[in-house]
Amino acid sequence: MILEVDNIRKEYGNFCLACSFSVEENRITGLIGANGAGKSTLFKAILDLISIDEGYIRIFGKEHNRLTAADKEKIGVVMGKSSPFGMLTVKKILPVLNSMYHDFDREEFTGKCREYNLPFNVKIKDFSTGEMAKLNILIATCHNADLLLLDEPTAGLDVLAREQIMDMLRRYMETEGRSIIISSHISGDLENFCDDVYMINKGRLVFHEDMDVLLDEYGVLKIDERAYGDVDKSHIVYACKSDYGYICLTDARQFYLENYKDIVVEKNGIDEFMKIAGKGIKL
Repeated sequence: MILEVDNIRKEYGNFCLACSFSVEENRITGLIGANGAGKSTLFKAILDLISIDEGYIRIFGKEHNRLTAADKEKIGVVMGKSSPFGMLTVKKILPVLNSMYHDFDREEFTGKCREYNLPFNVKIKDFSTGEMAKLNILIATCHNADLLLLDEPTAGLDVLAREQIMDMLRRYMETEGRSIIISSHISGDLENFCDDVYMINKGRLVFHEDMDVLLDEYGVLKIDERAYGDVDKSHIVYACKSDYGYICLTDARQFYLENYKDIVVEKNGIDEFMKIAGKGIKL
């Protein structure tokens, strides 16, 4: 296991982060949730940027607050749209990156900057949103990292820029032994990219499933109030009240298609599932 989060707890006034999850090698794990759900707080806890009150976090089998400098070089991070090198140019950050990372490949990095049309002599603070996003990914992946932590790396990007970012990450994953945990509000990015997905709500992980299973077997049921009382609920994961009855998330869409001709059964994506899980009652 490349990352283990074991029963951690962190309290901030009225907010409490309390969760457990893991990321396996050679896997891309998605993290979804509304703004303020705890995604960024969880990332900060993993990176030891904030202390935790209880529990354990292990990266590469070690306690996260006992990683060596060499261990930390095996982690690539993108958090936020800005860059700590804003006043420098790409040309001027090359010696900085070379001194920061033993495995920094200057030739490969500059080659990728050219491939993605990043200017070498413009201050990074003056980059477009898309240019900044691509540079942040290149910096996170330029030193042979085994684990990437990416918090909303495609936020604010147009379709073309998002696809370039996802292409960069797919190429990164071509090397054996690497893993990614990525949060995003753009469900299409995760649906076409992740192996599994967790949902966080009010500081707690409330849902986890393999992406293939989620897209192939899950569905949304729309049931009027009269019929809801008679429906077999053994395959309903979440249910929430609606104007006409109930909207439910099921993990067995085909079961309801075959056995209940009088209810609406839909094949939906992450957005709809997240809405139901976020406001519904877990059955």
